[in-house]
Amino acid sequence: MVVEGERVLDVACGTGVLAREILNRVGANGSVTGIDAVPGMIAVAQQITPDVEWRQGKAESLPFSDESFDIVVSQFGLMFMDHVQAISEMLRVLTSRGRLAVAVWNSLEKIPAYAAGAELFERIGGQQAAHALRAPFVLGDADELCKMFSNAGAYSIEVTTHSGTALFPSIRVMVEADLRGWLPVMGVNLSEVQIRQILDEAECVLSSYTTSDGHVRFDVSAHIVTAKKSQ
Repeated sequence: MVVEGERVLDVACGTGVLAREILNRVGANGSVTGIDAVPGMIAVAQQITPDVEWRQGKAESLPFSDESFDIVVSQFGLMFMDHVQAISEMLRVLTSRGRLAVAVWNSLEKIPAYAAGAELFERIGGQQAAHALRAPFVLGDADELCKMFSNAGAYSIEVTTHSGTALFPSIRVMVEADLRGWLPVMGVNLSEVQIRQILDEAECVLSSYTTSDGHVRFDVSAHIVTAKKSQ
């Protein structure tokens, strides 16, 4: 999708994984800009790859002029924004022939390992804990995605679903990363008693996803939405 010489914006870039890959494709005549609302993400990205222009800001009010970019991409961030407003802003900063590509996770029911984890979190940690774990999967309905992008003013909308494999060293590593990393980011802090109980019970709840060497492996899938600014 990205060719040499193009100007690319990565929205909700995080620490810049996608932006760094794109930088290798646009060459010396192109440019890559990454924007994220979290200052810490931008600080890490800047330290790793100073050749990208890193900006702090919100997707719903991008600090760029109209038609500033040939391509706008966003990887697993749209779920946490005002969806239509963010898409509208991405379209605004595209050139008239610009292209948009956004990745979101499939529905939770299509990724049963996390569905089981969410049920466990709710039983022990409550609805807020479960909601935090379910949040990344709220845009999994492909038909609703098409409607959302259309409502934001996009055209030539296509949704393709891609499958992959998630791999973790162990059940504990997988679950503890969510308990001590993701949940606090989402404003949910469980007690140590709750955390220990979830970790203990997860060994049974997720046992069907463990391999003979103790690793955790399961199928995951995501949608990639591509669209254009105008017909």
